[in-house]
Parts: sequence; structure tokens; C-alpha cells
Amino acid sequence: MPVLLQLQAVSKHYGALKAVDNVNVAVEAGEALAVIGPNGAGKTTLFNLITGDAAATTGRVKFDGSDMTTMPPHARSRLGIGRSYQIPHPFANMSVFENLLVGAIYGGGISERESYKRCSDVLKVTGLYDKANVPARTLTLLQRKRLELARALAIEPKLLLLDEIAGGLTEYECGELVKTIKAIHAAGTTIVWIEHIVHALVSVASRLIVMNFGQILAEGKPREVMADARVREVYMGIPVS
Repeated sequence: MPVLLQLQAVSKHYGALKAVDNVNVAVEAGEALAVIGPNGAGKTTLFNLITGDAAATTGRVKFDGSDMTTMPPHARSRLGIGRSYQIPHPFANMSVFENLLVGAIYGGGISERESYKRCSDVLKVTGLYDKANVPARTLTLLQRKRLELARALAIEPKLLLLDEIAGGLTEYECGELVKTIKAIHAAGTTIVWIEHIVHALVSVASRLIVMNFGQILAEGKPREVMADARVREVYMGIPVS
């Protein structure tokens, strides 16, 4: 499969702090890639470098054949990069459907007429169709997580970035969300997913990256990476004998 996203020797420094340090990542079209690491490892900063919420100190970021290293966030969104955030921040007084329209029209550059059909389809995929006309402020946590996912999908992304979207959910709710994410991936959307709930990641992703202190500590098949002694020590606190 062709490479859709490529980070070439990308770093993000805040003074002496190296939040991301010389990271190289290539994501193939249609792949599901998982990213884990302890708090402060640089995972969310990595996403920020992909979406343009943070500017790279060094290195290049390429997407679908375009060098987008210096592109602003809205331009990257128009290229087909959708993202969810750890803490949902919907437009609380807008309806669920209106939240999606904002994403489709302004984030995706989709015409208003086409957006209505797109948003209706996304509501069905994410299990929010019966909530289309209710204010976003009335949603439960699971529903707000689904709305966060739906807004990212509304732009018709080629690449979907999920940042701890299962955090705070019950085991059952997490399972239901995983079903939805599996369906999205099966339909052809490339996914990069940051999560602390490893069993959820392993059920979707075919490759796993572990970050620590802004660098890639390990990379490979999920079960093999999780068996790595260095990963067990850094991520799970299990001392290497």
C-alpha cells in the first residue's frame, strides 16, 4: 500500500524540553496504527505536529504526496485529516447535526448541500442518528465521545487521528466504541489511535508504536511489542530482571 502519512526526523522543542525528538513514522493508506506511552511521552504533541496545532522545530511532515510542514491546521483538514480530542468540546448549544455540519462545511470544505447527506450518513455510522436534533450539551459522556468521532468523520477524512477517545468509558461502552471504530477502518479509513486501553487498541491496530521521552522506544506487531522487556518496564512498571 502507498504511504499516506510520513514524518521525517520530526522534532518539537519547547526550550530545553524535547517533547518530540527526531521521530520517523510512515503510515500506509488503509493501515490502523496504535500509539502508546506513559504520560508526557509526546503522543499528543505528535498529533499536534500532524494537524498543525504545533509547528515542527525540525523535520518534515508529508501527507498524500504533499509537504504540509508549514501548512496551517485548516489547510491540513481540507487535505483529509480528521481528529478527535481527549476532552470533547462540542458546540454545546448547537444540535448534534449542526455540530457535524460545521465540521463538514468549514473543516472539510464540503458544499452545504452535500454536507447534509454526509452528516446524516455519519450519524448512522456513529450511533447518533436518533440524537440529531438534540443540543450537544445534553449528551452523555459516551455520546459526546461519539460526537467527537462524528465531527472528525464529517470532513470525509483519509486519515483519522483518535486521541484517547475511549478514556473514561465503562468496559461495555468501550466495547461499543471499538465496534464503531472497526467498522470505520473496515470501510477504508486510515487510523492512528492513541490510547491507554491497550486491549481496545490491539483489537483494531495491526502495528503498535511505543513512545517515551519524545522518542520511539519500540515498534511492530502489537502483541510482540507488548512483550518487549523495555516496554514492560517503561509502560507497565515491570522491572527488567
